[in-house]
Amino acid sequence: MPPNTPQAELECLAGTTDFAAELARRAGQLALQYFRQRLDIELKGDESPVTIADRAVERLLRTDIRERFPGHAILGEEYGHTGTNEAFTWVLDPIDGTRSFITGWPIWGTLVALLHNGRPEVGIIEMPALSERWIAARTRGTRFEDVSGDTSRAVTSGARTMAEARFYTTSLLFFEGESRQRVEKIAQAAHTARFGGDCYIYGLLASGHVDLVIENRLMPYDFLATVPVVEEAGGIITDWSGRALDVESDGRVVAAATPELHETALKMLSA
Repeated sequence: MPPNTPQAELECLAGTTDFAAELARRAGQLALQYFRQRLDIELKGDESPVTIADRAVERLLRTDIRERFPGHAILGEEYGHTGTNEAFTWVLDPIDGTRSFITGWPIWGTLVALLHNGRPEVGIIEMPALSERWIAARTRGTRFEDVSGDTSRAVTSGARTMAEARFYTTSLLFFEGESRQRVEKIAQAAHTARFGGDCYIYGLLASGHVDLVIENRLMPYDFLATVPVVEEAGGIITDWSGRALDVESDGRVVAAATPELHETALKMLSA
């Protein structure tokens, strides 16, 4: 069978989820070796911090992917886009939540996504310092593995109204002007509003502990792995206009437990 036929591509996808989960686990263990150690911190062009740990972890991820899937493209936070494969692209964030990482806060993760023709098909949220992870594949659901190694299906809550919603955003400092005002109104209208968490809050949403996440100023490697995790658990995740997320998205993300809550959030963000 020719390597680029639809059937061959589907067969290739079938073997990727377990590989991605193990890859994220190994990368997270490497990141842990640097956690709460004294590291030199650099600022990138966008003023975000980066350390030797971010780069070492992404190199591991890239090396293993190239060995297993040499024809696949890779998009990573630290080393950009490599490869020309139009069917398969791996999207990597070696340490999502570097600010948490460098301050000793254990709420940071390793994100691995696989896109097929631009659509996120596999997503892993690995939380190394907590020994927790969410593993999702299109049409196969989202599973959560806890610190004891026990696995369960992740399912979003049934929250439909803002009054019952447990709302999270990483930081209000990432919003300005009218966007800041609208997010503050949502925080005031929600049942509970909390701040911080980066990728972790999407996993908590998938498992029914959080009902609404609104973020801004994200890059594709910050959110693409969370798409299958949220959607396969029954949630909704889009940009602020309700469009599906992809590598061209503008970095504004809304994730909700139910379509009703998602619609309410979109209306409040555009009001």
